[in-house]
Amino acid sequence: MKKRPGNREHGRPPMKSRPEAARREPRRMEREPERTRPTAICGVLPVLEALRAGSRRIDRLMIVHGAREHRLQEIVELARANGVAVTKLSREELERHLEPGINHQGVAAITSAADYVSEDEITDAVGPDSLLVILDGVEDPRNFGAILRTAECAGVDGVLIPERRAVGLTETVVKSSAGATEYVKVAKTPNINRLIEELKVRNVWVVGTSGESETDYTDWDWTQPSALVLGNEGSGLHRLVAENCDVLVKIPMFGKIDSLNVSVAAGVVLFEARRQRAKKGR
Repeated sequence: MKKRPGNREHGRPPMKSRPEAARREPRRMEREPERTRPTAICGVLPVLEALRAGSRRIDRLMIVHGAREHRLQEIVELARANGVAVTKLSREELERHLEPGINHQGVAAITSAADYVSEDEITDAVGPDSLLVILDGVEDPRNFGAILRTAECAGVDGVLIPERRAVGLTETVVKSSAGATEYVKVAKTPNINRLIEELKVRNVWVVGTSGESETDYTDWDWTQPSALVLGNEGSGLHRLVAENCDVLVKIPMFGKIDSLNVSVAAGVVLFEARRQRAKKGR
């Protein structure tokens, strides 16, 4: 196993992430996540057959707490065997995701509009020129789609998102990406902090964004293998995620609003990375 660089002969000294750098940023710049209903397969038999056939892109499985249909156990086992996240929630919470009046029998499979790749497919391919994006809980499908479009234009090698509490590859995301989902590799990870540690082992520098950082994004050496971590639209990075990053950087604000839309921030930072790499001939 290769060791992580012990010094910065090829870059600037890293900052130690500090807990205060993970403070939540104001919501003023962002609107609430879009409340669109995803495409769903509802009912015990339809969901069971969809999982058995393996012909549909299933993003996640939702099951009502306390549902006792005996076939639900097989559904859960098939879902987990196929890497589909399983969420248990109340009947009222489930029905908020579905069209009114659907007989869901306590279970619904949310389908995705594009294919994911495995996390390993992205992490196993990292090298000296890698540029990755990690999204820590982006919930708005239009923001996610815009980030994927920017990532494709910037030549990003892969985008990684959490299995839970984040938008997946919905139809709105696919449309907002303007076709980028056909080219950008997107993978789900069950644990962002474990992913960060894995990338560090593979000599990838993990760079988070925070308005509380003292380092401008232009001061980081993006010619190194790097993973840009962007936080939730309203709350930013989770505290532990921020602490686990090698460094936190900020985009300086010059107006009265003190944060950018997350998809705009992605474009600003990723194209700075490309500018530095082009200047260095990489």
